[in-house]
Order: sequence, then structure tokens, then C-alpha cells
Amino acid sequence: MLLDEESLSDGGEEFISSAVDIVHGHTVINQENLTGHWRLYNDYFSKEPTYLDVQFRRRFRMRQPLFLRIMNAIEAHNEYFVQKRNATGILGLSCLQKVTTVSRMLCYGIATDAIDEYVRIGGSTVIESFKRFVVAVDEVYGEEYMRTPNENDKARLLAQGGERGLPGKLGSLDCLHW
Repeated sequence: MLLDEESLSDGGEEFISSAVDIVHGHTVINQENLTGHWRLYNDYFSKEPTYLDVQFRRRFRMRQPLFLRIMNAIEAHNEYFVQKRNATGILGLSCLQKVTTVSRMLCYGIATDAIDEYVRIGGSTVIESFKRFVVAVDEVYGEEYMRTPNENDKARLLAQGGERGLPGKLGSLDCLHW
């Protein structure tokens, strides 16, 4: 679920100073989670986004409606992706931030450190989001999309191959799959 300005109010500003030293011996960095959420929202998902659909498609490697469909399905399937308040009342990371970081890792093959500054998410959270995302995608979409092709799939793929000048070709061009 995308959060807009009306549905998102932090309400935890008074807790920020007390939260900094809450874990002894552990450095807590105020990532300013809401800044990251709003940056993403305004850049790609608002009514008048900074970047156009063509930039979204290039950067996310999919169209926005598909990204939102996947994000909403993952959020509905796994409670980890639902935005919550922490023990001090500060609003945590949004599903948009978590799924965007995973998407960027998958699209570009980049390390967690390359993502954290723009999205405002810590490296360990990126890794946890990645692990949970992969499991959730398998659980939500595995039966339909991550299976061996059935007879109908094979017929459709063979027809597509024929239309594209590769009659009788099924699978990838490197011949290692299926």
C-alpha cells in the first residue's frame, strides 16, 4: 500500500533523541526513514512524479503497475513488509522502501551500501528484506510462474518462437534450460 501525505504522519519526533542511545554498545543511525519514503513516492509514485514512466521502466526493469501489483501482494502475504511503528512510536520503513531496495539489487546486482543513502535503509535491513522477499515471491507466485511449463505453455512458447524466426525453439537460446 502506498502511503500519501494524509495517511502518513510520523508522530514520533519527540522520541528521536531518546531512541539514539536505546541499545547500549550499538550505534544507532537515524536513517530518516520518512525522508526515503517520500523521496521514492515523489520521484515515481505521486500524481505528478519527478520521473516519467519511461524512467521508471528503465530503472525498475518493469512497468509501474506490475511493480505495484507485486509490492501489494508481498505486503499482503508477509507482515514484515507492512509499515509499523517501533517501540518508541517512530514510523518504520515502508513496504515501498523495502521492495524498492530488493528490486534494485535484483535489477542491477548492486551491494546493499549502494542503496541505503537514497532509500534511507540500513544494510542489514536490506539483506533481511531480500531474504523475505524471495521467500514471499516463491510462496505467492511460485505455483503459477515458477514451474515447469505445461502443454499449453509449451504450445504458446513454440508459437511465439515461430513468430520470431525460431521455429521449434523452446527455452533459452543458451540451450541450458528446460
